[in-house]
Amino acid sequence: MSSSRSGGHRSSRGSKGRQSSVQQLIESLRTHRVNTLTELCRIERVAASCENEEDAQAFQQPMTSAWDYYVNSNQFLTELRGLTRNYPISGELVDQAHHLVRNDPNSNRSWNLAWLCLVKIRDEGLIPTYAQTDAWRKDMWGGRDPTQEEADQLAQCFEYEWTQAVENMLRHWPVTPTWY
Repeated sequence: MSSSRSGGHRSSRGSKGRQSSVQQLIESLRTHRVNTLTELCRIERVAASCENEEDAQAFQQPMTSAWDYYVNSNQFLTELRGLTRNYPISGELVDQAHHLVRNDPNSNRSWNLAWLCLVKIRDEGLIPTYAQTDAWRKDMWGGRDPTQEEADQLAQCFEYEWTQAVENMLRHWPVTPTWY
């Protein structure tokens, strides 16, 4: 008899523990205590694995807001630049991807603004365009005009490193974070 009571006690305690954990994660999203790709993806996986519908719904708005904050606070750009140390990714490229996502009626298919921006960078061919533009900037060449060969070589370096960074970040999502 005491074993069934203690078993029942344990399950209600487990439920309260789960609920407390969910609330702590949601609070960390709301307060932006968590603002890195790795940590946001970890919480996103927890939210996706919720068996309780109430818990799953409780994550929706805070998770969406956290991804918006991650992109708009420049943490997204900072982490991309951390992956492109030799040839820092263009801030204009990231801004353009963000602009394209905001103006895309299909962007409502996901709550994850960072993922949407990465997919837009990849699928819209933004990297070659911005790599070529940046390679021709005089400030890349000490104020002088580069030769065609120099600009092409630098653009190839940009393209390679920026593509690797985007693909590396996209690997955080084995399953696309979409509603449908």
